[in-house]
Amino acid sequence: MESQLFLLTERDAFLEAMSRIASTVSIVTTDGPAGRSGATVSSLVSVSADSARPTLLVCLHQSSGTAAKVIENGIFCINVLRDEQAWISDIFAGRAGVSGADRFRSSDWTFGHGRAPRLSDALVALDCQIAGSQIVGQHHVMFGEVQGSTIGEAGYPMLYLNRGYAVARPKRLAVHEAAA
Repeated sequence: MESQLFLLTERDAFLEAMSRIASTVSIVTTDGPAGRSGATVSSLVSVSADSARPTLLVCLHQSSGTAAKVIENGIFCINVLRDEQAWISDIFAGRAGVSGADRFRSSDWTFGHGRAPRLSDALVALDCQIAGSQIVGQHHVMFGEVQGSTIGEAGYPMLYLNRGYAVARPKRLAVHEAAA
């Protein structure tokens, strides 16, 4: 496979490499004066737990209507999906033929520490206020200060890996004792 990667453009090689790195799948939601919106993302990273408020970053494509609404509303909620919630991801990714506010009719939503919709049975939900935003390439990189965290019932996150959904299952580590 290594020799085949040399035939790819730098961009294509980067995309292939990134497809092999597992990411959690989340729905970013917002609501406020700009309106309610949501989008599926796999680009969520913890930035710092030791700043004035814990901070994370998320990336949304600049052509996404959700990106503009998040910036104008100033708030968003990260809803980390469970391993069995692929259909919600597909709806908010635009693959299910559902658009706009109808996307929110597919599931049960509540409101947490902010005005952004929170998925009732998310694995984790993080209510955030925008601390900064920057366009990098075709994406808005948004920094969010976490205003509140909701930890759902135990379960496994849905992952995006090799250009498809995957499930993480913890592996028990074998304990080896040294011979006496």
